[in-house]
Amino acid sequence: MVNSRSACRLVDLSVPMGNFGFEPRSPKITRYGHREYVRALSQNLGLKPEDFPDSMSNAMDFVEASTHSGTHVDAPLHYGPMSEGRPSKSIDEVPLEWCYGPGVVLDLTHKQAGDWIRVPDLELAVEGTGRALEPGDIALIHTGCDAVLDSVEYLNAHPGLDAESVFWLLDRGVRVIGIDAYGLDRPFKNMAEETRAGIKGSLFPAHVAGRSREYLQIEKLCNLSALPQPTGFDVACFPIKIEGATGGWTRAVAFVPEELYGS
Repeated sequence: MVNSRSACRLVDLSVPMGNFGFEPRSPKITRYGHREYVRALSQNLGLKPEDFPDSMSNAMDFVEASTHSGTHVDAPLHYGPMSEGRPSKSIDEVPLEWCYGPGVVLDLTHKQAGDWIRVPDLELAVEGTGRALEPGDIALIHTGCDAVLDSVEYLNAHPGLDAESVFWLLDRGVRVIGIDAYGLDRPFKNMAEETRAGIKGSLFPAHVAGRSREYLQIEKLCNLSALPQPTGFDVACFPIKIEGATGGWTRAVAFVPEELYGS
């Protein structure tokens, strides 16, 4: 892992949680300015607005959102009630050690919307990094779909992993798989069309794999193209600690040594 924090650049891999973003159930953010919130606060405290410095209180935001909005980490409990024969971990039970480790960018940008990402695709992508996967690596699937983040295309723009590709990564010691797209599975419309056509195993195979093998997903990453090399940096993706939750928002960040950028 990268040891010298002072010799690193920090690369933000997280999308902002926006008001009414392109999500099936988008966040709702209500903001109260300094002069707006003072009225409620003064009433609660039995005071008058003019009792506060400059007749202002602190500003305040209230967020109504799924724990799977914005850049977030999926806990094993999201995939099913049991994993590896034990009750699935909620997000507050996830070991912090899983959420910090060497990042490895796997280039799948040639894949089209609705395509499968299968084991041979991952093998080629890993070969392209110049090193084998190692236990503790955080695998980052680079699709380039963050380019259409603010478009109605976003929900249907990405390829997705099948169950075998998830297991292949886990067999190599990966505990966390991230993607710069809406989800690790293919778009809803592709999964639904194939299910209606009688194709078994089309619904959320990457998520369902988490019922057999314990792992985390980071969904809705961005800026993987800003990383100068596919390896040689660390990633932190600590989720917000929400009791019993199936996921948690995260500010995913890459710690990139200055020498990777060259002179």
